[in-house]
Amino acid sequence: MFLQLNHQKLELYKASRFFALECYKAIKQFPPEEKFNIVLQIKRAATSVHLNIAEGASRKSLAERKRFYEISRSSVVEIDAAFDLSEDLGYCSKTNLQDLGEAMIHCFKLLSGIIKN
Repeated sequence: MFLQLNHQKLELYKASRFFALECYKAIKQFPPEEKFNIVLQIKRAATSVHLNIAEGASRKSLAERKRFYEISRSSVVEIDAAFDLSEDLGYCSKTNLQDLGEAMIHCFKLLSGIIKN
């Protein structure tokens, strides 16, 4: 926000920011009783995706960067599982979360590519 750093220009950083925002939008429709359960877990994981990308980009060694990106990708998988369960519970439907799904897939692919190289 205040620092003008190179990671803010990365497509991965921008994609993870959009993905986190889509997660926050999607959970607004969840019932209030889930506020401290699945909603909180999705918020934490979505924030983790974005913040680990930022932190990883600042690391000097490739191994360290990749470790942060792996943590970020694991959080994407965690969010996917949380939305699977949320759909089973009737809190959301896949058809209503198309933008979220596309953002998730995009983020996952970018992270997988950067980890592989």
